[in-house]
Amino acid sequence: MKYIVKFFVITFFVFYFTYTFAEEKIVFINMDLLLNESKVGKSAQNKLEKLHKSNLDYLMKIQNRLKEEEKDILSKKNILKQEEFEAKINKLREDAKEYQNSRVKLTNELTQKRTEVTQKILNEIKPLLAKYLEENSVSFILDKKNVIVGKTNSDITNIIIKQLDNKLPKIEIN
Repeated sequence: MKYIVKFFVITFFVFYFTYTFAEEKIVFINMDLLLNESKVGKSAQNKLEKLHKSNLDYLMKIQNRLKEEEKDILSKKNILKQEEFEAKINKLREDAKEYQNSRVKLTNELTQKRTEVTQKILNEIKPLLAKYLEENSVSFILDKKNVIVGKTNSDITNIIIKQLDNKLPKIEIN
Protein backbone atom coordinates (compact mmCIF):
# COMPACT_ATOMS: atom_id res chain seq x y z
CA MET A 1 0.00 0.00 0.00
CA LYS A 2 2.88 2.34 0.81
CA TYR A 3 4.35 1.83 -2.63
CA ILE A 4 1.08 2.56 -4.37
CA VAL A 5 0.78 5.93 -2.60
CA LYS A 6 4.38 6.83 -3.47
CA PHE A 7 3.75 5.82 -7.07
CA PHE A 8 0.67 8.09 -7.34
CA VAL A 9 2.42 11.01 -5.66
CA ILE A 10 5.45 10.78 -7.96
CA THR A 11 3.24 10.36 -11.02
CA PHE A 12 1.18 13.40 -10.00
CA PHE A 13 4.29 15.58 -9.64
CA VAL A 14 5.73 14.43 -12.96
CA PHE A 15 2.52 15.20 -14.85
CA TYR A 16 1.92 18.46 -12.98
CA PHE A 17 5.37 19.89 -13.67
CA THR A 18 5.37 18.66 -17.27
CA TYR A 19 2.06 20.44 -17.82
CA THR A 20 3.37 23.62 -16.20
CA PHE A 21 6.43 23.76 -18.43
CA ALA A 22 4.34 23.07 -21.51
CA GLU A 23 2.61 26.43 -20.97
CA GLU A 24 5.85 28.39 -21.53
CA LYS A 25 5.82 30.33 -24.81
CA ILE A 26 9.17 30.53 -26.55
CA VAL A 27 9.92 32.52 -29.71
CA PHE A 28 13.10 33.17 -31.65
CA ILE A 29 14.60 36.02 -33.60
CA ASN A 30 17.30 36.17 -36.26
CA MET A 31 19.58 38.90 -34.89
CA ASP A 32 21.87 38.85 -37.93
CA LEU A 33 18.93 39.47 -40.24
CA LEU A 34 17.62 42.14 -37.90
CA LEU A 35 20.95 43.99 -37.88
CA ASN A 36 21.47 43.65 -41.64
CA GLU A 37 17.98 44.08 -43.11
CA SER A 38 16.43 46.78 -40.96
CA LYS A 39 16.53 50.37 -42.24
CA VAL A 40 18.92 51.44 -39.51
CA GLY A 41 21.15 48.41 -40.15
CA LYS A 42 21.31 49.05 -43.88
CA SER A 43 21.95 52.75 -43.29
CA ALA A 44 24.77 52.01 -40.87
CA GLN A 45 26.33 49.45 -43.20
CA ASN A 46 26.25 51.89 -46.12
CA LYS A 47 27.89 54.63 -44.07
CA LEU A 48 30.55 52.29 -42.72
CA GLU A 49 31.21 50.94 -46.22
CA LYS A 50 31.69 54.49 -47.55
CA LEU A 51 34.06 55.24 -44.70
CA HIS A 52 35.99 52.05 -45.42
CA LYS A 53 36.28 52.92 -49.12
CA SER A 54 37.51 56.44 -48.36
CA ASN A 55 40.09 54.97 -45.97
CA LEU A 56 41.23 52.54 -48.68
CA ASP A 57 41.53 55.36 -51.23
CA TYR A 58 43.56 57.44 -48.79
CA LEU A 59 45.87 54.51 -48.01
CA MET A 60 46.22 53.61 -51.69
CA LYS A 61 47.37 57.16 -52.50
CA ILE A 62 50.01 56.99 -49.78
CA GLN A 63 51.12 53.54 -50.92
CA ASN A 64 51.46 54.68 -54.55
CA ARG A 65 53.43 57.75 -53.46
CA LEU A 66 55.80 55.55 -51.43
CA LYS A 67 56.31 53.21 -54.38
CA GLU A 68 57.10 56.15 -56.65
CA GLU A 69 59.59 57.52 -54.13
CA GLU A 70 61.23 54.10 -53.90
CA LYS A 71 61.56 53.86 -57.68
CA ASP A 72 62.96 57.39 -57.82
CA ILE A 73 65.53 56.68 -55.10
CA LEU A 74 66.60 53.40 -56.69
CA SER A 75 66.96 55.03 -60.10
CA LYS A 76 69.27 57.66 -58.56
CA LYS A 77 71.32 55.14 -56.57
CA ASN A 78 74.41 55.45 -58.74
CA ILE A 79 74.14 59.24 -59.02
CA LEU A 80 73.73 60.10 -55.33
CA LYS A 81 76.44 60.01 -52.72
CA GLN A 82 76.28 57.10 -50.30
CA GLU A 83 75.23 59.35 -47.38
CA GLU A 84 72.45 61.02 -49.39
CA PHE A 85 71.22 57.67 -50.64
CA GLU A 86 71.10 56.20 -47.11
CA ALA A 87 69.36 59.32 -45.79
CA LYS A 88 66.67 59.03 -48.47
CA ILE A 89 66.26 55.30 -47.78
CA ASN A 90 65.91 55.99 -44.05
CA LYS A 91 63.33 58.69 -44.75
CA LEU A 92 61.42 56.24 -46.97
CA ARG A 93 61.49 53.62 -44.19
CA GLU A 94 60.11 56.15 -41.70
CA ASP A 95 57.35 57.06 -44.15
CA ALA A 96 56.57 53.36 -44.63
CA LYS A 97 56.32 52.91 -40.84
CA GLU A 98 53.97 55.91 -40.62
CA TYR A 99 51.90 54.37 -43.42
CA GLN A 100 51.65 51.06 -41.54
CA ASN A 101 50.71 52.87 -38.31
CA SER A 102 48.03 54.92 -40.03
CA ARG A 103 46.71 51.78 -41.71
CA VAL A 104 46.40 49.99 -38.36
CA LYS A 105 44.88 53.09 -36.76
CA LEU A 106 42.22 53.48 -39.49
CA THR A 107 41.36 49.78 -39.30
CA ASN A 108 41.00 49.94 -35.52
CA GLU A 109 38.85 53.07 -35.75
CA LEU A 110 36.56 51.44 -38.28
CA THR A 111 36.24 48.32 -36.13
CA GLN A 112 35.46 50.45 -33.10
CA LYS A 113 32.81 52.39 -35.02
CA ARG A 114 31.22 49.13 -36.19
CA THR A 115 31.09 47.93 -32.60
CA GLU A 116 29.62 51.22 -31.36
CA VAL A 117 26.95 51.27 -34.06
CA THR A 118 25.99 47.66 -33.40
CA GLN A 119 25.77 48.40 -29.69
CA LYS A 120 23.55 51.45 -30.32
CA ILE A 121 21.22 49.37 -32.48
CA LEU A 122 21.11 46.58 -29.90
CA ASN A 123 20.27 49.12 -27.20
CA GLU A 124 17.28 50.20 -29.31
CA ILE A 125 16.22 46.59 -29.94
CA LYS A 126 16.23 45.51 -26.29
CA PRO A 127 13.22 47.67 -25.26
CA LEU A 128 11.29 46.46 -28.31
CA LEU A 129 11.96 42.86 -27.34
CA ALA A 130 10.99 43.52 -23.73
CA LYS A 131 7.75 45.15 -24.87
CA TYR A 132 6.98 42.22 -27.18
CA LEU A 133 7.74 39.79 -24.37
CA GLU A 134 5.28 41.52 -22.05
CA GLU A 135 2.49 42.11 -24.56
CA ASN A 136 2.48 38.56 -25.94
CA SER A 137 3.09 36.63 -22.71
CA VAL A 138 6.33 35.19 -24.01
CA SER A 139 8.73 33.56 -21.60
CA PHE A 140 11.88 33.39 -23.73
CA ILE A 141 13.29 34.95 -26.87
CA LEU A 142 16.14 32.95 -28.36
CA ASP A 143 18.56 33.82 -31.13
CA LYS A 144 17.73 31.82 -34.26
CA LYS A 145 21.28 30.57 -34.67
CA ASN A 146 20.83 28.70 -31.37
CA VAL A 147 17.57 27.06 -32.49
CA ILE A 148 17.80 23.81 -34.41
CA VAL A 149 14.13 23.42 -35.36
CA GLY A 150 11.15 25.67 -34.71
CA LYS A 151 7.76 26.60 -36.06
CA THR A 152 7.79 29.48 -38.51
CA ASN A 153 5.10 31.29 -36.52
CA SER A 154 7.57 31.40 -33.60
CA ASP A 155 9.95 33.57 -35.63
CA ILE A 156 9.37 37.22 -34.66
CA THR A 157 12.18 38.72 -36.73
CA ASN A 158 9.95 40.54 -39.23
CA ILE A 159 7.74 41.96 -36.49
CA ILE A 160 10.72 43.42 -34.65
CA ILE A 161 12.25 44.73 -37.91
CA LYS A 162 9.04 46.68 -38.62
CA GLN A 163 8.98 48.10 -35.09
CA LEU A 164 12.67 49.03 -35.29
CA ASP A 165 12.19 50.69 -38.69
CA ASN A 166 9.43 52.83 -37.21
CA LYS A 167 11.38 53.71 -34.09
CA LEU A 168 14.87 54.26 -35.55
CA PRO A 169 15.09 54.65 -39.34
CA LYS A 170 18.78 55.69 -39.38
CA ILE A 171 21.70 56.23 -37.08
CA GLU A 172 24.48 58.83 -36.97
CA ILE A 173 28.08 57.69 -37.19
CA ASN A 174 30.76 60.00 -35.80
